Amino acid sequence: MCHACATSQLESFQPSCYTDFHSPQLSKTAKIHVLKLRRNGGRLSKEAKERTRLRKLKKAMKMKNLKLYKENKTIIEENERLRKKALLLHQENKALFSKLQQVFQSPNHD
Repeated sequence: MCHACATSQLESFQPSCYTDFHSPQLSKTAKIHVLKLRRNGGRLSKEAKERTRLRKLKKAMKMKNLKLYKENKTIIEENERLRKKALLLHQENKALFSKLQQVFQSPNHD
């Protein structure tokens, strides 16, 4: 391989970070976004800031909703457990009350 061929290949070589950015395959909206960022010096527009704020708010609301959902599920499970316990205590109370009535209604009771 000759020295001139190697030099021409090196000169024509461009790293992908440069070629990908300037590729004609960018969508029109992506090009506009890049142009706006360049024009604004990298600053976000009011609309972009609002979208970012809304995205963060939406994420925070989802997390809070998930936390409340789990808490609610735990409360419902505890409520069901207590309901079953109350039913058993009520049945036990009825049985004891029935035995107590039998004691007082028996003829041997003086």
